[in-house]
Amino acid sequence: MKKMMILIAASMLILLSACGSKQESGTEKTGKAENTEMGLVKEGNLTFSMTGIYPPLNFKKDGKLTGFDVEIGTEIAKRMGLEANPVTNPWETIIQGLKAKKYDAIIGSMTATPERDKQVDFTEPYYLSGAQIFVAEGSTIQSKDDLKGKTIGVIQASTWKDLADELSDKVKGYPVDTNALQDLELGRLDAVITDKIVGLNAQKEKGLKIKPVGELLNEDRVSVAVNEGNTELKEKINEAIQSMVDDGTYEEISMKWFNRNILEK
Repeated sequence: MKKMMILIAASMLILLSACGSKQESGTEKTGKAENTEMGLVKEGNLTFSMTGIYPPLNFKKDGKLTGFDVEIGTEIAKRMGLEANPVTNPWETIIQGLKAKKYDAIIGSMTATPERDKQVDFTEPYYLSGAQIFVAEGSTIQSKDDLKGKTIGVIQASTWKDLADELSDKVKGYPVDTNALQDLELGRLDAVITDKIVGLNAQKEKGLKIKPVGELLNEDRVSVAVNEGNTELKEKINEAIQSMVDDGTYEEISMKWFNRNILEK
């Protein structure tokens, strides 16, 4: 009788052990299935690319990638339960690198355009940019309607020059944005039209006493790019971005780099 009881107890232990193994195996399979569905190039990691030469959005400091894009990508990965793995790739081949599965996503200030959308899938925008009017602090100019007859500075041979020509007959061309924005602060110009992010960065990093006014003259929806058809990864990233916006984390990161929320127009 005693031997029979020992045998029954031993059998139950084996059975419980087998059940436990089955559960663990199921968990492992689920985790691997999620990675497979998202098509991650490195298990447990979100590998995302950028050029690394576009401050303050993405650049290297002391040999380490940093910037707004890097912090946004790192937070997205965290909310997806993944390790962040930012990498660099030249801009001219960054989409080809994604399609070759060198990385999972591009989080590198890429504007979602119809042409690019034919090659990749885009998430909802994680910031908005575009042509923005900047004026000196204290200026009475409040919108594009106030620019008639005013002197506007723009980069030579840019699309912004075309916009400026429609608003005023006094347009001055510059080789780089910075020179125009410095002249704006010095009172040599009434306004400058340039990329919103460029102007905000000059305002913060160079301490220029300038400010954006009015709405964007055109809009660039800067989004995360993933491989075409990777719906699972796109949806997970969208969820992460939305949760960052909802709990205020997005605004904290944006304020750190630009002193304003760059997802707002």
